Amino acid sequence: MKRFILTGTPGSGKTALIRQLELDGFGVVEEAATAVIAAGQARGTPQPWTQPSFIDAIAQLQKDRQLRASHQPDEVQFHDRCGVCTAALAVYLGYPVSPVLARELERIQRDAIYENRVFFIRNLGFVTPTEARRISLDEALRFEAVHERTYRDFGFDLISIEPGTIAERVATIMAAVRASMPAAGPDVAAQRGG
Repeated sequence: MKRFILTGTPGSGKTALIRQLELDGFGVVEEAATAVIAAGQARGTPQPWTQPSFIDAIAQLQKDRQLRASHQPDEVQFHDRCGVCTAALAVYLGYPVSPVLARELERIQRDAIYENRVFFIRNLGFVTPTEARRISLDEALRFEAVHERTYRDFGFDLISIEPGTIAERVATIMAAVRASMPAAGPDVAAQRGG
């Protein structure tokens, strides 16, 4: 199984790309931070990211989702973020790398969980605020730089997915995926009847 990461700044359009890839028949794994924020807010914590346990909760949920998805028969999966994104978030928020996060980062590297080539979804030039996304464009651009540096520090190669239509961006992703597949392998576009 090939697991490809999509990452980038909040508001870059990752979720729309993940939804389209899912519609195209690929296995997808949702990002964890939004779910952790929503759960915290539902429990009455308006800004869960200020809690010391925030980073660990994200790292654990992302790991759990990846492990559950590893039992799927997909030849190709797309993951909306991973533990390396959580490390970037910790840096951005000024939190130390906790033992929980350190173990997850070590597992990701030791077991080569994800493909080394990561799809880095570039910002769209604006950010639409939501309950879970309270970040300005300037903050998002700083966060984007932290993400890029963190992935490079962990030895990943970044494939830049520039702004464009969803179809254009997905086509760029799929061209890179096809290039990474064995020449004799099945057509990934037909993975699930897509």
